[in-house]
Amino acid sequence: MAGTAQHEEKKEIKDLDPIEKLRTQLLARGSSGLKGFRRVLKLLDDDGNRTLTFEEFSKGLKEYNVIFEDAEVKQMFDAFDKDGSGTIDFDEFLGSLRPPISEARKDILEQAFAKLDKTGEGVLSIDDFRGVYNVNKHPKYMNGEWTEDQVIRSILDDFDSPDDKDGQVTKDEFFNYYSGESAAINKDVYFILMIKNAYDLS
Repeated sequence: MAGTAQHEEKKEIKDLDPIEKLRTQLLARGSSGLKGFRRVLKLLDDDGNRTLTFEEFSKGLKEYNVIFEDAEVKQMFDAFDKDGSGTIDFDEFLGSLRPPISEARKDILEQAFAKLDKTGEGVLSIDDFRGVYNVNKHPKYMNGEWTEDQVIRSILDDFDSPDDKDGQVTKDEFFNYYSGESAAINKDVYFILMIKNAYDLS
């Protein structure tokens, strides 16, 4: 019976949609999994046109050591090559890998971003985080090693796209980061409490 159960479990994993399998493998590496994969694909986008050929896409999967059968790689690629051009949109593909989050979590992230985005421009800078993000529980702030600005710059680096360190955080980057964090937190109430505490939301 145990052998049958194991066989069924392996069959379920094998039958997963390739995109879901890729997302699962990336999330197994923590919140940095998706950022690291993005970095690998960006390096392969030689001409910087934010599109990937099948060869670039396949090479990126191998370089990041996410293993798929050739047929699955082709299935993933074809799903995004809607116009049959032989290339896929870099941002659209990565956006599809962002872990889905509940409406309650989206709502609290919208509140946090809105509170930070004082100018309404949709882009956050260190000035937006200053005085809003709660640095008091950061270990290096608590022991006097870092100032508030140093803590915030470190936070900005975490949010910022690894391939485009411009010191600013778009809404997409903000949500990408917390989608990764969200995947490791089972209950909405804990995630919401974490965001409320970090951004002093009532």
